[in-house]
Amino acid sequence: MKNKLLAQLAKLRQQLNQHIKKLFKNRYLHRNKTFTFLISLIVGIIVTSIGTTTDWATTGTPTLSYETSWIGNTIGSGNLRVQNNIEAMYVAPDGTVYTNSHWDEAGMEAAIYKDGKVIGAIGDTHGWSRGGGIAVTANSKYIYLAMTQGSKGKTDEDYPPEGTSWHCVRRYDLSGKPAPFPNGRGWDKSMLITSTKSELTGLGTGENELYVSDFAANRIRVYDTETMKELRSFPVANPGAITIDSQKNLWIIQSKNGSKPAKILHYSQSGKQLPQEITDIVEPTAIAMDRQGKLLVAENGPRQQMLIYDIKNQPVQTGSFGNKGGIYTGVAGEVRDLKLYGLTGIGTDATGNIYINSNGFNKSGTDLRKFSPSGKLIWRSLGLIFVDNADADSKTDGRDLFTKQEHYLMDYSKSAGKQWTYKAYTLNPFKYPQDPRLHTSPDGTFVRRIQGKPFLFLTDMYNSFLQIYRFNPATDGKIAIPAGMFVGSNGADKPFLAGNWPPNQPQKGEWIWRDRNGNGKFENNEYDTSKDYPYIGGWWVDSKGDVWKALRTEDGIRHYPLQGIDTKGNPIYNYSAMEKQTTPKIFNDLRRLEYFPQTDTMYLSGFTVDRPASGDDTGVAGSEIARFDNWSQGNRTPRWRIVIPYDTTGKREVSTAAMSVAGDRVFAVTVKTAEVYVYNAKTGAQVQQLKPGPEVGSESGWIDIPYGIRAFRRSNGEYLVFVEENWKGKVIMYRLAG
Repeated sequence: MKNKLLAQLAKLRQQLNQHIKKLFKNRYLHRNKTFTFLISLIVGIIVTSIGTTTDWATTGTPTLSYETSWIGNTIGSGNLRVQNNIEAMYVAPDGTVYTNSHWDEAGMEAAIYKDGKVIGAIGDTHGWSRGGGIAVTANSKYIYLAMTQGSKGKTDEDYPPEGTSWHCVRRYDLSGKPAPFPNGRGWDKSMLITSTKSELTGLGTGENELYVSDFAANRIRVYDTETMKELRSFPVANPGAITIDSQKNLWIIQSKNGSKPAKILHYSQSGKQLPQEITDIVEPTAIAMDRQGKLLVAENGPRQQMLIYDIKNQPVQTGSFGNKGGIYTGVAGEVRDLKLYGLTGIGTDATGNIYINSNGFNKSGTDLRKFSPSGKLIWRSLGLIFVDNADADSKTDGRDLFTKQEHYLMDYSKSAGKQWTYKAYTLNPFKYPQDPRLHTSPDGTFVRRIQGKPFLFLTDMYNSFLQIYRFNPATDGKIAIPAGMFVGSNGADKPFLAGNWPPNQPQKGEWIWRDRNGNGKFENNEYDTSKDYPYIGGWWVDSKGDVWKALRTEDGIRHYPLQGIDTKGNPIYNYSAMEKQTTPKIFNDLRRLEYFPQTDTMYLSGFTVDRPASGDDTGVAGSEIARFDNWSQGNRTPRWRIVIPYDTTGKREVSTAAMSVAGDRVFAVTVKTAEVYVYNAKTGAQVQQLKPGPEVGSESGWIDIPYGIRAFRRSNGEYLVFVEENWKGKVIMYRLAG
């Protein structure tokens, strides 16, 4: 209400200004000096009063008008919002969709959807060493959910002993509340322990029987749906998702095993293997029956479609749903109704409507869609954000926003939460299987225009690396193409990144990779190597395309000037051109830096000699922000120093996670309270404080990442401030008048 009133006052101010201009067009009044003086005095008082409404809090800081909005989730507030991921789903005849996933930050690993709305959570899957899973089914009375219960040192309350995890089927009523049964296990007696070796990979119900894929044992186990007692079991190698046909027989995905490809097998209820099988598939991830008795298979290979099989005799593919090639057909990456990507769930209801979830690759986020039998999109629920933040493209004045995998198109004339449209998915695992986003967990996004061309830079929660992506619409549509990567030193004589990725990684020290031949692969002759101090405070990419790195040591600033763009479109950086710059003496632990070459201004944050860290506090931005003018000329005397929120008691209740500079404002956001402090970039004085508004339920989770705030000033003077909101799966966006 307050923000709405302020917006109305701002509009009134604009209208008043227009009327004053009309008055001054009157020649007689313009010549009357007394009139001119009086009207100027009155207008000054009115404009000042309604232009800046002041709420003198205990800090004496004025609170200015702003609006809260969000991007990346269909629902912006409340407990029932679209979950982070859907890794399995079951569609009931009435169109109710039951889902499951391993993890959701707000504890909604499993949920219930109907008519495009989240109508319930399948509860108690989070905390107390519990987690969800990759299988779910239901009948007319119960939901059956694959989940895991870890140990808590409370065996007397029926938790697993230390070092043991129970992989269970948990039973719920249709509202999502646990439904205990005789001899049930766990604290509420609703769990059926099926394995202690690996998670359950498939669930199906037929009549009064529940079928469970016990992957570790290579068996299908059969239970009574009421008593939950085991009735029988039979062997199936690598069993996965299950569905039951009209003849009460089972169709089971057999997962690929090494060089053995995946198949779909056919079994009787008693466990006899039947001769029919489906082998013309690459990566089946989900399976279901439609109302006509046809078998539906989610093909997550290059086709990215739902395949339809007639199974009356030998299975024959008779159709498909979705564009062949999925989101990579036509303009690659461009979001369209029938372009699917990363299929994890399929199903139909009793009237033939089709439900499909695309989860992207490396758990990009929920994209749940309902289609009519003819293929028309009916509704869509999106939950695209997890540990991520957005940045704006300066060329389009913030109309285009990017997160680590998504591209959004903005319309700022619309109401809060309605401004964004999901435009493109920028990851292509088939053409670029070595894309770092498939092998790491980036989260901080920088969008830059270098020599007029767009580039995407990504870092991670620990500032371990800086990934670089280019765009080539002629060859790759909307896809972000791997172009380069920086990593730090690990302080030991071993590769910086453990495991088999990336190929040909230098065996020690730090490195810069550049995709010299443009194929997106990490090849032996594409690395430049060096060795440096191992502890990184942060990264920055300036408007010229130069890369900066903050190290937590005395000579801790590294400047990598852009050496040009190669013939493949990759920015060129190397160690031979790197400049070492001294950290100003006021800092003893440098954490963040932002340099602006147009004005030769450097902003640094970190812990200072006057205000040192309480412990290591690895992830935070420090205790002060300082501005340095004429940086390239060697000035290391600050123009001003800001003391930012930091708990010196050691309890770590208050700390600053990240900073961002745009226009004549400096923004900083705190970790636990997610409050944004706004400072004047010229003076360092605090001018505003932002908190999540009612548009997002006046709530936010913690800021988990070092670039959890990103600010952009539009050509009309308006500031857009993007803040990570990992808890409820979105990015909060504040809009401030310039």
